[in-house]
Amino acid sequence: MSVSRKRKKELRRLQDQANKLWETQQVLVGEAATVAREAGRQLGNYSKEQVVPAVQESYGRYAAPYVDKGVNFSKHVLTDRVVPTAGAVVGSALSVWDAANDTRQRLAAGKGFDIDAKLYAKRADKYGKKASKKIAAKLAALEPARQKSGIGAGGVIAIILGVAAAAGIAYAAWQTLRADDELWVADDPLRAPDA
Repeated sequence: MSVSRKRKKELRRLQDQANKLWETQQVLVGEAATVAREAGRQLGNYSKEQVVPAVQESYGRYAAPYVDKGVNFSKHVLTDRVVPTAGAVVGSALSVWDAANDTRQRLAAGKGFDIDAKLYAKRADKYGKKASKKIAAKLAALEPARQKSGIGAGGVIAIILGVAAAAGIAYAAWQTLRADDELWVADDPLRAPDA
């Protein structure tokens, strides 16, 4: 198939235009990539300078007090509830262990298997109290003494709610008992006017 010279010339021109367009497209894509990289860098800088401090400030203002309260409460529960209970359990277990050792030593000495329940109960109580005192002393040494000063936030809220409730009751009673003639309904049914 033969193509005329005119068509060949037009095709070459079209191919040249397509090549020029392709080159300009490549330059344009390169420039767009450069702009995108710079925009990403600027976005990172903006995030570091503006967003992160705002988030940290908001966290410090709104969330941190509640997180601190939660941490303090969990420390309180751990030191005042869980550890003493665990200490009592461990103390009881140690007392049983000591009682078993005493029995084993007696049996090894040839004294026989003489069971005195009261004696073992006393020894278990003694060992348990001793272990609990040791654990409590160690815990007391770890945590400084806390003093509660004044009324807490819950007490203030309760007082405010109590005063508001009392004021509401007083207002309702005053509204009920006030002598307002406009509020009273006549005992007579309404009659038609005389003509």
